[in-house]
Amino acid sequence: MSRPYSPRPYPSREPLHRRNGKIRAREVRVLDEMKQPLGVMSLGDALRLAQNRGLDLIEIAPTAVPPVCRIIEYGKFQYEESKKKKESLARQPANTMKELQLTANIDENDFRTKLNHAIGFLSEDMKVRVKLRFRGRQRAHKEFGFQVVNRFVLEAATHGRADAPPKMAGDRDMHVIISPLPRDQRAKPARDPEAPKPVREPVVPPVTDVDSAS
Repeated sequence: MSRPYSPRPYPSREPLHRRNGKIRAREVRVLDEMKQPLGVMSLGDALRLAQNRGLDLIEIAPTAVPPVCRIIEYGKFQYEESKKKKESLARQPANTMKELQLTANIDENDFRTKLNHAIGFLSEDMKVRVKLRFRGRQRAHKEFGFQVVNRFVLEAATHGRADAPPKMAGDRDMHVIISPLPRDQRAKPARDPEAPKPVREPVVPPVTDVDSAS
C-alpha cells in the first residue's frame, strides 16, 4: 500500500520587499530617500516620481493602510538593511547561556566566587547552567550535592529563577538552569568590596579675619 502523498514545503518565492511593478496596492504612503514623508498618492504617481528621480519604489511596510513605500536605489536599500541586521546581532550577547561547575565539597570562597559570576551573567540577561559532578564515594551521598545546588539557586534568587528543580543526568552529573529575572525585579548588584572607596575632600572651615576682630 502506497503512502499518502505529502507535499514538500518549499520556501516562498515572494520577495521580502516588493518593488516597482511588483507592488500591488492602488494607493501608497511614500517616503523619500531620507525617509521624509511625501504623502499618500496613487501607485502610478509614486512610480513616476521614483522613475523621474532615477530610483526604485520599495514597499517597506506592506501591512500598513495604505502600504508604506520608500523611494531609494535598491542596492543602497539592501546595504542599509544588511547593516541594520548586523548591528542588531552585535547588540545581542555572544552566548545566551553560561555554564558553571560546582563540586559537592566546594569551599566557601569558591562558592562565593561562582555565585558572583552567576549573578554577573544573569545581570547581562544570560541564562546560567549550574552543573555538579559527583566523584568516587560522593555518588553514595548525593544529598550533599543537592544541598549545594539548592543553596546556590536560593542565593541567586534575587537575580534569577530556576527553570526546574535540580535533577540528575545519569549517575554522576546534576544540573539546573537559572534564567534571569525581568530587569525591574532584580536586585541591584552589590558593590565590589575590593573596589577603592571614594575619597572625600576635607571640609575646610571658613577663614575669618582675626586681625580685624581684635
